[in-house]
Amino acid sequence: MSNIVAIVGRPNTGKSTLFNRLTESRQAIVDETAGTTRDRHYGKAEWNGVEFSVIDTGGYVNDSDDIFEEEINKQVELAIEEADVILFMVDVITGVSDLDKAVAAILRRSGKKVFLTANKVDNYGLVSQSYEFYSLGLGDIYCISAMSGSGTGDLLDAIVGSFTKETKDEAIDLPKFTIVGKPNVGKSSLINALIGQDRSIVTPIAGTTRDSIFVRYNKFNHDFYIVDTAGLRKKNKVKEDIEFYSVMRSVRAIEQADVCLLLIDATIGIEAQDMSIFQLCQRNKKGLVIVVNKWDLVEKDNHTTEQYKQVIYNRIAPFTDVPIVFASAVTKQRIHKILETAIEVYQNRTQRISTSKLNEVMLAAIDAYGPPAVKGKLVKIKYVTQLPTPVPSFVFFANLPQYIRDPYKRYLENKLRENFNFSGVPIQIFIRQK
Repeated sequence: MSNIVAIVGRPNTGKSTLFNRLTESRQAIVDETAGTTRDRHYGKAEWNGVEFSVIDTGGYVNDSDDIFEEEINKQVELAIEEADVILFMVDVITGVSDLDKAVAAILRRSGKKVFLTANKVDNYGLVSQSYEFYSLGLGDIYCISAMSGSGTGDLLDAIVGSFTKETKDEAIDLPKFTIVGKPNVGKSSLINALIGQDRSIVTPIAGTTRDSIFVRYNKFNHDFYIVDTAGLRKKNKVKEDIEFYSVMRSVRAIEQADVCLLLIDATIGIEAQDMSIFQLCQRNKKGLVIVVNKWDLVEKDNHTTEQYKQVIYNRIAPFTDVPIVFASAVTKQRIHKILETAIEVYQNRTQRISTSKLNEVMLAAIDAYGPPAVKGKLVKIKYVTQLPTPVPSFVFFANLPQYIRDPYKRYLENKLRENFNFSGVPIQIFIRQK
């Protein structure tokens, strides 16, 4: 499970610019219009072979003066609760502000690892201006320019060096299925229906569930962990922004999973927040089963199920090779079908295909429709093999790998899916020099 780094600080200090640099996603530049999709503020970063998650809390602050400070404090509180490491950004040009002091006071009390980062240090002459931030009492200052990237290497070295090494525990050996979804879709009710006892406290208040817990399921010849983000919140200092909270909570839960069971409320349908969580599962390359819960509450005719599936597939395209189960946690309708499907997806995700079988099938598909020629040069793929990775990954060896574009990679992926069962599983395709 990777660590979570939260970027906090007042507006216009350059949080989103740094976020884009760390996650290498130019498209995540924040559009300030209301309703901009929130999942732009979550991404994966990698430094010296260590992968971690980055959350830009600034994307979640409402931009109105009267609740401005309160909103920022709220995000800082949430970041403290959910993140492993906090990156506190300040602006060397404007200097220490009252809001910086307020945030620093919260961070000092938190006991979390905090990296005080002075941004916009675009030349050496500005370094001395950063010294005033020592007054915040948060230790060393990392001087960077998020725009040019100067100083970010030293900052990343320090962040990655601070991560606690994972200890292997027995939870590693069994498959881990995580139930995710926005608040009030019935996650805790489903766990209770499966386990047969009230392990989770079920209340209609959104955001009741707290830290992830592992519940071992060992009956009917099945043995795996269900990862539930369960347990009552002890402190309610924070009036959460529900969307921000559920995305941040989902990050942690999804990273612990082999397969995610994404619950959707049948009475509401698939919404933007469901899509955010779907994209988190995809970005983390986890197995996926979509569970349409509360199906007992929907008026049905002969076509309802197919029509409902089509709506979901239209929303999640192009990754539509995903099983959908219609169920009800309350009436226990099809809850065992959910488990059977999750186990099948887990097997799809962990399967290994022999190199001879792979070449027999895929070279025939490549002969039938080869990569388009580029600048008069013939592009040839000679050989394919599966990599020994946790996620199904295939490497195709070609004479001119740089000329094989995404549409052809999609063709290769579609052919893999046609010939082998990868339902519910993202596939990675790599093209390398022969």
